[in-house]
Amino acid sequence: MAGKKKDVNDENATAGTPTVRVERGSLLESKAEVIVNAANSKGFMGGGVAGAIKRAGGPEIEREAILKGPTPVGRAVWTGAGKTFFRGVIHAPTMEKPAMRIPKENVGAAMRAALMMAEEKACASIAVTGLGTGVGGVAPADAAVEMFGAIRAFRGTRLREVVLVDLDDEMVAAWNAEMSERG
Repeated sequence: MAGKKKDVNDENATAGTPTVRVERGSLLESKAEVIVNAANSKGFMGGGVAGAIKRAGGPEIEREAILKGPTPVGRAVWTGAGKTFFRGVIHAPTMEKPAMRIPKENVGAAMRAALMMAEEKACASIAVTGLGTGVGGVAPADAAVEMFGAIRAFRGTRLREVVLVDLDDEMVAAWNAEMSERG
């Protein structure tokens, strides 16, 4: 359901709740201004989405993230985007160390931190994959609930759109179901 766009809380749209678009695809091909890395607190970018960002943008992204760390779960840091066309990368840790299994609540904490950093940096749009659903082991349905909960609660003046994008059909279906059920 690429391109599906809906405000997640119509009655509060004027209060600054961003609209949400769900797409099946690559984070690195998103048309958003900034991308979000589901990081670890140490800033290492080994595998999964973090590894793909590092391969596309270059090792300077990881070096900068490490220098700004450690970043606890529930906080986020901003780095340059290297060789990619994005304005920056928001590193929002879902785990303290690389390759940890995490509780689903870490997904909500990371999403809130990413939204707050986007607002602080005056971003109009961000793209995010299924936080915590890789090595973190969070089920896509649980990640969708946590991510949408954070988006619905967020109020800002600058961030206008959140693009939820993933290559995993189960994650995309979970986002669409969450949007339809509680939209």
